[in-house]
Amino acid sequence: MSNMGILEQINFLKDEINKANHQYYVEDNPSISDFEYDRMFAELKELEAQNPLLITSDSPTQRVGSISEKFFPYKHKYRLYSLDNTYNYEDLEDWYNKIVQEYGAQELVCELKIDGLAIALTYENGIFVRGVTRGDGITGEDITNNLKTIKAIPLKLFKPVSVEVRGEIYMPKTSFEKLNEENLQNGEKLFANPRNAAAGSIRQLDSSITAKRDLSMFCYTAIFTGEIENPPKTHYESIMYLKELGFKINPNIRLCKNAKEAVKYCQEWDEKRFNLNYATDGVVIKVNNTAVQEEMGFTSRAPKWATAFKFPPEELTTKLIKIEEGVGKTGAITPVAILEPVQLGGSTVARASLHNFDEIKRLDVRIGDTVYIKKAAEIIPKVVKVIDDEEHFSRPKYNPPQKCPSCNSDLHFHDEEVNLYCDNPNCPAKVCAKIEYWVSKEAMDIDNVGPSVIEQLYNKGFIKNCVDLYKLTIQDFMQLDLVKEKSAFNMYNAIQESKTRPLSRLLTAFSIRNVGKETAGVLANEFNTLEKLKNASVDELSCVDGIGDIIAKEIYDFFHDEENLRMLEELKSLGVEPVSVQANITDEFKGMTFVLTGTLQNMTRDEASEIIKQKGGKTSSSVSKNTSYVIVGENAGSKLDKAQKLGVIILSEEDFLNMIKDKNL
Repeated sequence: MSNMGILEQINFLKDEINKANHQYYVEDNPSISDFEYDRMFAELKELEAQNPLLITSDSPTQRVGSISEKFFPYKHKYRLYSLDNTYNYEDLEDWYNKIVQEYGAQELVCELKIDGLAIALTYENGIFVRGVTRGDGITGEDITNNLKTIKAIPLKLFKPVSVEVRGEIYMPKTSFEKLNEENLQNGEKLFANPRNAAAGSIRQLDSSITAKRDLSMFCYTAIFTGEIENPPKTHYESIMYLKELGFKINPNIRLCKNAKEAVKYCQEWDEKRFNLNYATDGVVIKVNNTAVQEEMGFTSRAPKWATAFKFPPEELTTKLIKIEEGVGKTGAITPVAILEPVQLGGSTVARASLHNFDEIKRLDVRIGDTVYIKKAAEIIPKVVKVIDDEEHFSRPKYNPPQKCPSCNSDLHFHDEEVNLYCDNPNCPAKVCAKIEYWVSKEAMDIDNVGPSVIEQLYNKGFIKNCVDLYKLTIQDFMQLDLVKEKSAFNMYNAIQESKTRPLSRLLTAFSIRNVGKETAGVLANEFNTLEKLKNASVDELSCVDGIGDIIAKEIYDFFHDEENLRMLEELKSLGVEPVSVQANITDEFKGMTFVLTGTLQNMTRDEASEIIKQKGGKTSSSVSKNTSYVIVGENAGSKLDKAQKLGVIILSEEDFLNMIKDKNL
């Protein structure tokens, strides 16, 4: 075959395979058999191997993954804005009526709000050249190689158009369930929901892992950067043009004449969304006319011509099979409802919080009851109500346990608290819970050492407390089930790295009664070193803002307990030396109190709290009239409602990022 003949055959195979990918992954309408597809792909791969100079970036063979050392920041040419949210139909109609007063009646476009990750794709003359995460809307990360593995993203468009396309990467629910099932069998981490799974998959340094995760994408916006014939004049026309180019768009997009029709759309999908194979948490409503969009413009964070209606938290019924009693790091006994598994908010729920034994009594929860469950702040499942049918009253009432479920010691109430406690210091469940908390993200942040590893280490006699973690060797880890040399090295190395964590993290890890991460941060900022804190008097401690007499006594007692003092000396001898960060603290946020709620995209809430503290501010877990700002992420809960009622200033994540930039952070 001549060189020209080879090139023609390669181009023919590329076009046919790209067309087949589009029909299968975008249109859900396969046109050829798997056998025929595999035959063409194998032929293309062989021709390219024989003629490497003819390989192009738009070839289907280039979807195969590679390994990257890290992702690099990339400044967006066109900013990615956030969306303002509405939570009830009255607010949605008010938003529309204000538009009508200034711009006249407007046609609206309603689209399902996909619960995924925003992405920006750049095409030059129809060829995919770059894919970048949303980041803070101004700068994201270049993850082009990972995005090339997603077959719903065309590598070459059907027309040679230059365009930037925004879309949402998501993982289908069926793929999510399959991934978690495989991870469970392999003893690997389980993902909480499809969005978390998609986020973890899209940022793999090894893009071959991304390729295996069955991700997809819906497109929702286009910015045409080159000339095209008959450019779209409306948002709806723009989306339909993207479909012509080969992009996957959500089939449930709908034109609405006014707000009343948009409300009907929202009501319709509030019921139907659970039948979809992807997670959606609301509806995005946009003014259709692009000329009006341009005239309306943007606020500092969001377009004025669009809003997102957020669906109310989902509540479902299921059967309560039994009540398990867990033992926490303080010895507190926590009741957990074991349920018939049910899909709730994008994940399978088989366990739910019952909070404490007073709550069980208040709800009159009985084993065998049908109960309502919901997700608190869209994250933690909890039992909220019991269906009082006739059978409910025939079931025996639940009685709190009298013995510890782990060590069989007698349980006791402390003072006037509602919790029961196991006071046995050697209770296996209590010891393991303390160690689990020690390695957790908010304490010493030791990766790879999870509950199953800790349980094995304890049962095999390798550890009996948190200090023993620092005595472990790589060989100790290799004696655990399913642990290979690489995993053993990673666990050992993570423990060694934790020796120089900030003082606030070590204080958190100590699990001092009534001292959580917020109080630990206050203590670290005030006393700066472990030695100064250890030598502080009760009066000195109680004078610290936010501590008080009771907590001061708890802290003093901890640092004057002989066993704890021996632990501190042993940690020091093993090289655990907490780092002071006092020198870096400034006063930009002095006198300000922040509350964080919802899921942030560019940082964890702990990371945001660290920034606030480094700037002299404080964080609180509850909203009051003394709160300066409430920082709101996705799926914000009751804290947002309270902030709105009290008139507290509300910041989006983007507002907060701009705020800390303005203060030269």
